[in-house]
Amino acid sequence: MADIAKYIQDIEKYTDSVNESAVESLAKSLAGVMARRDAALVSCSDEEELGRVRKNFIEKKLGIDAKDEKALAATATVCEMMKGDRTKNRVTYYYLLAQELRCLGKLS
Repeated sequence: MADIAKYIQDIEKYTDSVNESAVESLAKSLAGVMARRDAALVSCSDEEELGRVRKNFIEKKLGIDAKDEKALAATATVCEMMKGDRTKNRVTYYYLLAQELRCLGKLS
């Protein structure tokens, strides 16, 4: 549960309200990824990685076509939001993507 609190605290840097159920769901589904330091972070400068995020998260988890303008715009928006953060935590990034796409309900 300590990890959930850590993720919530990180997300609160970018948004006023946090859906704790959505954070918990994301944390559970990303548990294996988050165990590996290099995979626990998102690199906004790596277009190949952002393509994987759109395909594997936005399309498969949220049900929005990875090539849809909304998906492309959302990844750019969240990268801009987090540009001051050198370590873009994957749980935070995905949460903000879902929030930007108005899909938080699909996570919980």
